[in-house]
Amino acid sequence: MSAAMDRAGFLARLAGYGDMTRRTLLERLPSGEPEAHLYGPIRDFVARSGKGLRPALLLATCRAFGGRVEDALTSACALELLHNAFLIHDDIQDGSEFRRGLPCLHAQLGTPLAINAGDAMLAGALRLLRRNVGDLGPDTAWLVFDEFDRLIAESLEGQALELGWIRDNDLSVGPADYLRMTLKKTCRYSFIHPCRIGALIAGRRGAALDAFDPFGFLLGAAFQIQDDVLNLVGSRDRYGKEILGDIHEGKRSLMLARLLGLAAPEERRRLGQFLALPRAGRGAAEAAWVFEAMQRHGCIDYAQDAAARLTEGARAAFEAAFAGAAGEDRDFVAQCLDFVTRRDA
Repeated sequence: MSAAMDRAGFLARLAGYGDMTRRTLLERLPSGEPEAHLYGPIRDFVARSGKGLRPALLLATCRAFGGRVEDALTSACALELLHNAFLIHDDIQDGSEFRRGLPCLHAQLGTPLAINAGDAMLAGALRLLRRNVGDLGPDTAWLVFDEFDRLIAESLEGQALELGWIRDNDLSVGPADYLRMTLKKTCRYSFIHPCRIGALIAGRRGAALDAFDPFGFLLGAAFQIQDDVLNLVGSRDRYGKEILGDIHEGKRSLMLARLLGLAAPEERRRLGQFLALPRAGRGAAEAAWVFEAMQRHGCIDYAQDAAARLTEGARAAFEAAFAGAAGEDRDFVAQCLDFVTRRDA
């Protein structure tokens, strides 16, 4: 890594790519009627979007392999719009209360309008990808679309796994199950495919793209575990969502999977009863007991250690994935390895 790419340089480049994507996306989003019930809320939600890590990875990977940001920007916008659609739907499915420090969109608009806004974002992401035909040529545009098709399908399958475990009150979910779900739900659309798409636009093909799969899985799993840890021990002001929200939602995080495997029979019975309740019935006192049980059994330390080991694996996989890449954008992606496990929001 070059000496110039310290943490401040990484954050500046992340903000730059995020702002570029957000600004371009807002310019390309439709306006007009129904403004109050659709296009206005969509633009407002996108305008307060997060750090933009996914489009930044796509753009940086493209440049690291000699491609142009201008060629990759449409795909970055489509990815960011898709991400925002997933968040809106996830919050409804999870019964979440806060997103990015504010009430979730369904709390602001009502669930029917929020679902419709998310659907419109999904349609808008696909509409954006049509621009690639003229910008990249039909062959490359089709390959990029194929990557989006795969990441959407895998993400929906991962979401179905997680929601199904909650609905069925599955107490057999273990760490391996968690990682399988995370590969589908988080790793593919947040890490694997952003890198694959960026490299694809820069001209890489075939087996060269497959090297991003282990790198993206290891880094994405570390990212998701850290996100789950922050849900338990982070600050809501910095994290932007309700603390202990995953416990209230019954999410099978790595910490909960570990607890299910270590809990004594009486603890497991009590935990099963808690998780069998609807979200509204999972009270603060019982959620606090689950958190205390996680601490007592070392589940949070276990998860943090797992994230650190996954990050080290990603560090080794990075060299193979980014062989032939160069410059500050290569350094930016390398710096993601530290950002993922050391972030506090």
